[in-house]
Amino acid sequence: MRYVLVGLGNIGSKRQTVLGDRCIATVDPFNAAANYRSVADYPDPAYDAAVVATPNDVKLDLIRYFLDRGKHVLVEKPLMLTPEVADDLLRRSARYGAIWYTSYNFRFEPNVVALRHHLQAGAIGRVYRVRMFYGNGTAGSIAGTWRDSRLGVLEDMASHLIDLAGFVFGKLGTEFQVWDRRGYELKGVDHCILATSDRSVVIECSFLSWRNRWRIEVIGERGALEMDGLTKWGESRLSLLRRQFPSGPPEESCEIAHGPDPTWAADLAHFEQMAAAGETSCQNDLWISRTIAAAAGARLGEDS
Repeated sequence: MRYVLVGLGNIGSKRQTVLGDRCIATVDPFNAAANYRSVADYPDPAYDAAVVATPNDVKLDLIRYFLDRGKHVLVEKPLMLTPEVADDLLRRSARYGAIWYTSYNFRFEPNVVALRHHLQAGAIGRVYRVRMFYGNGTAGSIAGTWRDSRLGVLEDMASHLIDLAGFVFGKLGTEFQVWDRRGYELKGVDHCILATSDRSVVIECSFLSWRNRWRIEVIGERGALEMDGLTKWGESRLSLLRRQFPSGPPEESCEIAHGPDPTWAADLAHFEQMAAAGETSCQNDLWISRTIAAAAGARLGEDS
């Protein structure tokens, strides 16, 4: 497939590297390194798909533009949709034979893939509880930029973990409760704790971690799974702890994955599979949108 890349910032540059010579044009109104300032300036219709790596406020117009021209669209997360907007995109997708897919690349972290495989194989039996944490210390660099939005860490980081709650732990469509939501240093939310309505999956995200941190803990009837770190930071570890009955130290094995980050290439391959199958990410987009909007609108004392 031949691609046009819209948005040549940090994520767009990563996409460009993975695409290589399949990226036949880049578009960015603010980056002088891009080939074009606007998608309307690109004269050649001979491409198959677009990657949209732009701020959220222009994503929908770009998706409509490409779908109406029969071009598949990979859009960076999150894609905030209402049911009415989703219906419109689905009509365009069906009419012009093109799909959109919202990327959640952490699905393809080697140890997320391995963790999911262990769960599906029944390695720890019935799952009791899941806790996921994703944090960094970027509040200072976000303040005063377009990223300092009302939704803040909810759309930036929590969207990833909500997606994994569905993709890995089978909670697609589940309602979430807000346990905590704060704006310590930003206009929007810079720290949050959410839980599924049955309280079996808890997610916590923060721009105030100061040190990059990723951890998933899964407790089950026959053991536990613990994942620490992401390959984009260098090393990721996944430990499988097998419970000893009636008690005692667990038998432990560890899988280690090293960078460079393989998720962007795997995510692109998944997008091309979805395009070939004519499938969109609509259902997942609507669920994540509804969850983020509900979390942002919850009343929690003085931070509402």
